[in-house]
Amino acid sequence: MPIQNESPFIVHVFVCTNDRGGERKSCADSNSQLIKEKLKDAVDGKGWKGKVRVSTSSCMGVCATGPNVMIYPQKIWFSAVSPDDVHEIVSAIEQIMEKS
Repeated sequence: MPIQNESPFIVHVFVCTNDRGGERKSCADSNSQLIKEKLKDAVDGKGWKGKVRVSTSSCMGVCATGPNVMIYPQKIWFSAVSPDDVHEIVSAIEQIMEKS
């Protein structure tokens, strides 16, 4: 039987890194792995480790609008993200962290 727990994180960021190998558009086609790395670096730089988690996600079902980044449990979804957009995502996380 599974054990149900509460998330230890205030914010959990999921970055889709799904790669369809060129068969169809996928989030990995537009540097989603770099986006994830930049987000992880920003989280570490802000001292949020243990409070904010950045994780890899497989397909979220909307690759046509990717790369996609979701913030949970706040239900914030960013589409068409580029590595240059990481600062905007970090700002959204910062607003959440200020309220917690």
